Amino acid sequence: MNNEAPQPEPQEPSVLDYVKSLFRFGSERIQLPGKSQFAIPSRQPPAESIHVEEPRLPLTAYHPFPWRSLLALLLALIGQNTFEPPSIVSPLGIAFYLAAFALLGWAIQRGEWILPSPHARGDEGEGDPLTYRRLALLISIPLAIAAFALFKNNLFTATNLIVWLAAVALFVFAFWVDQPRTAPPLRFNAWTLLLVAATALIFFFRFSQTASVPPEPFSDHAEKILDVYDVSQGQTRIFFPRNTGREALQMYWTLLVAKLFGTGLSFLSLKLGTAILGFLTLPFVYLLGKEIGGPRVGLFAFILTGIGYWPNVISRVGLRFPLYPLFAAPTLFFLIRGLRTRSRNDFLLSGLFLGLGLHGYSPMRIMPFVVVAAFVLYWLHAQSKGARRDLPLWLTMLALTSLFVFLPLLRYWVDHPTEFGFRAFSRLSGTEQPLPGPAYEIFFSNVWNALKMFNLDDGEIWVHSVTHRPALDVVSAALFALGVVLVLVRYVRRRHWLDLFLLVSIPLLQLPSSLSLAFPGENPALNRAGAAYIPAFIIGAMALEGLVTGFGVEKKRKVLAGVVAGILLAVSAYQNYDLVFHQYYNAFRQASWNTSDMGRVIKEFERNYGRTDTVWIVPYPHWVDTRLPAVWAGIPNRDMAMWRENLPSTLEVTGPKLFIVRANVEAAEFNDTETLNVLKALYPNGQLRLFDSDVPGHDFWMYFVPANN
Repeated sequence: MNNEAPQPEPQEPSVLDYVKSLFRFGSERIQLPGKSQFAIPSRQPPAESIHVEEPRLPLTAYHPFPWRSLLALLLALIGQNTFEPPSIVSPLGIAFYLAAFALLGWAIQRGEWILPSPHARGDEGEGDPLTYRRLALLISIPLAIAAFALFKNNLFTATNLIVWLAAVALFVFAFWVDQPRTAPPLRFNAWTLLLVAATALIFFFRFSQTASVPPEPFSDHAEKILDVYDVSQGQTRIFFPRNTGREALQMYWTLLVAKLFGTGLSFLSLKLGTAILGFLTLPFVYLLGKEIGGPRVGLFAFILTGIGYWPNVISRVGLRFPLYPLFAAPTLFFLIRGLRTRSRNDFLLSGLFLGLGLHGYSPMRIMPFVVVAAFVLYWLHAQSKGARRDLPLWLTMLALTSLFVFLPLLRYWVDHPTEFGFRAFSRLSGTEQPLPGPAYEIFFSNVWNALKMFNLDDGEIWVHSVTHRPALDVVSAALFALGVVLVLVRYVRRRHWLDLFLLVSIPLLQLPSSLSLAFPGENPALNRAGAAYIPAFIIGAMALEGLVTGFGVEKKRKVLAGVVAGILLAVSAYQNYDLVFHQYYNAFRQASWNTSDMGRVIKEFERNYGRTDTVWIVPYPHWVDTRLPAVWAGIPNRDMAMWRENLPSTLEVTGPKLFIVRANVEAAEFNDTETLNVLKALYPNGQLRLFDSDVPGHDFWMYFVPANN
């Protein structure tokens, strides 16, 4: 018989006591009785693999007003605003940020600002079934070998395309697992209206003024239009060797856009095509944000990315730049979801997008290393327990799927290794020019400069950026900086692999820019680091969602939280609009040459005289690409250059003639008087007129020769 005095019944800890215990390092954590809402379902691996994620307060719990969080955000916004041009690094801004981080730490300790992570509570799926369809696999392998052999002469043909696509389809089918899926019912509610409104806003940002922003093409566009013209003439290349080599996807896509929209082989076709590609990236940004932090994170990431100046500009410029984030986003989405659900189908889909992306833009070649890093980080963390046996299998499936899709380029790589890797190695090594210093010093300097691009300096390349300003607007940059701290603190406490991967993925996705060792002035580059905006905006969205949640669930608090989020997004939209449609437009217009004006002059000559073969442009150093005015005039395959020393040969041509010559009435050293003297000697009856551009320094001479001269 137990004679001990009865012990008093312990009082049940309050929710606030429980939350406080979560933020005390080294002290015993209060355990919740019974099954927690964060527990792993019984179908999960053994108990050792269970990971309890940092919970939020129950909906009925009292929430203190998040004044610390709001003050931290305000200080971060003030600090970030001091980094706006002309200032790049402001000691005052750094001081404000340090104060913001201190308040953020206090807000975290008080439970005011907790990151959302409904999908980070542990892996939900079971182990791999280790099944496959033998016949489909056995047929896919010889088909892949045959396709590799047929991709000779750097050409797509009907035969090798059919064989290749059949090989890819059969390989994926061989490993695809049939899973009963019930599609959620379509519901039209407030959330649907919010998504529609966000999409409309983003559509405006991405497609408004497409014809005029940016206003003028440059030499890379001339190369692209010539490549598209080659495709239209039946030259269906796998890899386009012109201009140091380009992957093929944009050429075929642009031709399709030109046919669908009737825009022809033009600068507009290039811009419209890449704008669409940039827009198609956004659904995967939403899905990835939703996968990492829930629907509201997905929505915030969707909006911030959609209105952001960085994604907008690299999508508008008409070059292959948006193809990197376009394929990186679904690759990451299916990879991360696959590691959570342990579904091999997601790894197959990730491999498909990875392989397709390798046909798009060369920075995508870094993605295999990002994928491997994700697998390694997952394997090293507790969330992988119960799945470590299957990880090599899933990685192999993903890699082989991407390899099957990559086959055409693989054949070209084998046949032409120098041409395939020339552009990348010209930046990485001293093949084009010697390295300006020790490689390791340049690399670490480049990495640091690339990491600073989000909040300080996005580099000096005017064709795809407003130079020497932060790559993010003030609101997005402040949320990103605070979000990085929040993710880092949560990783230190919870050791979830996804938090670390989000942080590590940023410098990894920037490597195509930071590996520019031979040309460190080209780093940071918004185009080559394009996919890095995906985790950056998601981290910012997570910070915003955590701030909104910190207001609690009372109706008045929720309304106030919505107002705060709305104001932040409105301020972000206002600044991004100014950056794209005013600052970028004006800077681009000043830095590029007005070939469109020359194109209009040529079109007028054609209307008056019915021909353009007697119109020439006399080249001048660092002036217009003489192919571009012809593009504006609807002649995409003609170079209108007539060098000064060859001008006497035009005497043999009959009919009216027009010569366009470099002019600069304000700077005599850029005024091509030598060519004018030659023309006056050859055609003394010619008529000289100045095209007076509204952009200073962009005038040009028009020397007209009548038919009877």
